[in-house]
Amino acid sequence: MTLESGALYVVATPIGNLEDISARALRVLREVNCIAAEDTRHTGQLLRHFGIEKPLLSLHEHNEWDRLESIVARLREGQTMALVSDAGTPLISDPGFPLVRELRRQGLKVIPVPGPSSLLATLSVAGLPTDRFVFEGFLPAKAAARRDRLHALAREERTLVFLEASHRIAEMLADLAATFGGERPAVVARELTKRFEEVHGATLSELVVWLDGDPNRQKGEFVLATQGAPAVADEVDTPDHRRLLAALLDELPMGRAVAVAVKATGLKRKALYELALHLSG
Repeated sequence: MTLESGALYVVATPIGNLEDISARALRVLREVNCIAAEDTRHTGQLLRHFGIEKPLLSLHEHNEWDRLESIVARLREGQTMALVSDAGTPLISDPGFPLVRELRRQGLKVIPVPGPSSLLATLSVAGLPTDRFVFEGFLPAKAAARRDRLHALAREERTLVFLEASHRIAEMLADLAATFGGERPAVVARELTKRFEEVHGATLSELVVWLDGDPNRQKGEFVLATQGAPAVADEVDTPDHRRLLAALLDELPMGRAVAVAVKATGLKRKALYELALHLSG
């Protein structure tokens, strides 16, 4: 199958184990005219391992806006290009978004070549709910901003997935336990598909102790997944909320009573409405 002329191929590359690269990814990398890479030195090593020689063009967070015009021109001439990041699937916490958005805006072809992803690899083995999840990427580096962001996420009911660097993982995990509660189930995945791969699941408070127990556990690249907060509905049917709704229902129509209860409690309307229906028989 020949490549489409004038197309950018967004190619996923291994996050560690080089055997994870797909046959399609290798064929695309061999056949394109040029490869745009986050780090040309890193990608050069990958290409040499597989005996591929192709011109490389750097595309990273500091120059991607400057590269747009030249890449668009190449594609309009009919060239084919590949976009790769240092590891995993491009654009997932990696450069490339401005480029892909502009190409799609101009009607140029952007073709995915799926493959390795540390985010999906972690979810596949975490043992946490994966029917719905939220990818937060890297939290703010500064402690105050990081805690503010975590407070904003504390009531999120979907599974949450974060990336973190080795020099911040201990502080980040401690902040998670303090903000989400130490009993929240979570998983730390470290160095996925590499020699020292480790996936450890426990409560957040237990993970803080586990991480602190061995300095080697704080080395490498990290993905951290936590179970979402309990559904708000689980906290609605309490004696206080029953008394409040019962009193409001004595004085107001159901819709108005529920609206007032939402303002008073901050709980979701649907859950309060269901409780009101139950109380009214």
